[in-house]
Amino acid sequence: MIIAVDFDGTLCVDCYPAIGSANHKLIRILRKRQETGDKLILWTCRAGEKLEEAVEWCREQGLLFDAINDNLPEMIDLWGSNSRKITADIYLDDKAETPWEMVLDKAV
Repeated sequence: MIIAVDFDGTLCVDCYPAIGSANHKLIRILRKRQETGDKLILWTCRAGEKLEEAVEWCREQGLLFDAINDNLPEMIDLWGSNSRKITADIYLDDKAETPWEMVLDKAV
């Protein structure tokens, strides 16, 4: 599975432009899912220096991404182009109607 995950309000408490406290439960689940073969995409509105800070923060949490605000290389190869729309099986975002816990429970 490919999981696209938002940063502010999802991986951490939303207090942009600062970085809020970590959502340890979600981070733990995502690391385990990645260990079992799922791919992770950081899907955020952050850009430039703020994006670099978020990526480094995630690295410090032990969370490494297969892509950042981009499609996975294998999806680009499959479709023959890199659409602006990120391709994923699951999208986790604090603005979503369904909480991430319920989304991940259904995706097991």
